[in-house]
Amino acid sequence: MERSLINIISHTDLDGVVAAAVAWYALYPENAPLQIYLVGYGEVDNVVYDSIQSGRNVLILDLFCQKRETIDLIDSFFEGEPPICFDHHETTLQRWGNRPWLKIDTSSCAAKVYYGWLMSQELPVNVKDRLVVLSDIVEVANDRDLWLGQIPESRLWQAMITMCGPWSVLCRLLANPSSSLTDGEYEATTSFVKEQEERFAEALKRVKRFGDELIVVGPELLRFGDVSDFCGLILDRSKNPPKVVAVANKKVTGEWAVSLRSRSGLAGKITGMLRDGKKIRGGGHGDAAALYFPPHYPLEQISESILSAIDLISEQEKPISMTLGDVLKSKLKQNEES
Repeated sequence: MERSLINIISHTDLDGVVAAAVAWYALYPENAPLQIYLVGYGEVDNVVYDSIQSGRNVLILDLFCQKRETIDLIDSFFEGEPPICFDHHETTLQRWGNRPWLKIDTSSCAAKVYYGWLMSQELPVNVKDRLVVLSDIVEVANDRDLWLGQIPESRLWQAMITMCGPWSVLCRLLANPSSSLTDGEYEATTSFVKEQEERFAEALKRVKRFGDELIVVGPELLRFGDVSDFCGLILDRSKNPPKVVAVANKKVTGEWAVSLRSRSGLAGKITGMLRDGKKIRGGGHGDAAALYFPPHYPLEQISESILSAIDLISEQEKPISMTLGDVLKSKLKQNEES
């Protein structure tokens, strides 16, 4: 019987690239040939669908399908073998957390979820030896993706993704899995971060603010990979941060890709509210998510949609009525003031 080939499907950020590298080290050469896809949320459904329909096995890392039809296809395809999807996004947990083919942990990045699962398995000694060398870069990806800020080089690694693209960084990790940057890599990424700070200063002058709720960054102000650092600058280092920052860019297809960042789980709630799986797709964490709008949507309409979602979520989360605790607190405050 002919062995099915494996398609490794992962994301384009540092977490996704490191997860794909972990998969390669775990599966190559015993399962060669392998095919790797590094894609975004707007493409993952088609890649998963085509892979399964063509008889390939799939390994899905750090992103997830947006269409119910794709989930149904995986349900019918899965035969009770080890998990085929490793993720860490809160929206995935909420919608599909009970699936037996899904291994999910929102406390770690996807690369660490997959790496931890692999290292807990009874693997051949030579496979575990190959994987051990990736432990440091997995921690770098985890630091970057969870915004821990404990490993300064994690920003430089993300800068390399921005500078060279995800495929180049994947090639680097396949050739050299060390998390230590070479002299050339360190010099180039450090210089890039300095230039990035200049772009951030210019973008800050041109953002559009909607009260305390939202800041929208229009297209062509930031490069691919700038989003997390720029949003961190606004949300964590500004005097009056908004509830949400949205960075909008046009893809080659004309579709809008809108990255959302927050600090109280609001980005994920907005994504869950606005996406319909047809015209508007999306997914991600509670505080780091993305929405994809059709090309004909003007940026003003996208901004208004996000604002409406923020308002509706705020209304839903308001207390229905004053509780006994509220009455007691109010009484104590009055006594203190009198």
